[in-house]
Amino acid sequence: MDTLVIIFRMLLTFILAMVFGLQRQRTHKPIGFGTFTFVAIGSCGLAVTAIIIGMGNPLPLLGAIVTGIGFLGAGALIKTNDKIYGFTTAASIWVFSIFGLVIGVGEYLVGGIVYLSIWTIILVDGFFKKNGIGSYQKRIFFEIKNKNMNDFNELLKNFKRIKMITIESNKRDKTEKLEYLVECDGKKLRKVINLINELKWVVSYKVE
Repeated sequence: MDTLVIIFRMLLTFILAMVFGLQRQRTHKPIGFGTFTFVAIGSCGLAVTAIIIGMGNPLPLLGAIVTGIGFLGAGALIKTNDKIYGFTTAASIWVFSIFGLVIGVGEYLVGGIVYLSIWTIILVDGFFKKNGIGSYQKRIFFEIKNKNMNDFNELLKNFKRIKMITIESNKRDKTEKLEYLVECDGKKLRKVINLINELKWVVSYKVE
């Protein structure tokens, strides 16, 4: 393989991976610039090597890249008490290894389609997150006084979509504890929180 071709493939992979990694770094994701660049350039380098020494069959080495990166992606998952975060980051690490691999074997059209698809997914996912849609719904816990249920129902109308998860009634204290999943963008949620802070019949609340 010509030296200039190798340099071009490695440089193209490096630049495009670096741009994406910087975006993830700016949005304060747990995996940023370094990881995406390393994964992509390493996959590209191994793909080029597989072609050079593959003796006509580079598939075993290329398959090893995909499998190995899967374990790295698993390390990006973050587990809390009842949720696991980082699936998008883990998947993007794996896809970037594919991107580097595809560029490394010289399939520029496929690589370009993969790269544009990654950006499209990230932008759409960012829209969902900003507006609290789907898996980005907010979980809200309320403790309110029973006699104010009508006012509470009016309060809930500030959210786009509402799903009740649990309800617990305390007859002695005449309060209720309620848990909801709601769709709401950040600005709207801030206004609702300011409103809740002014309501004396809301005993306590928590937003996750």
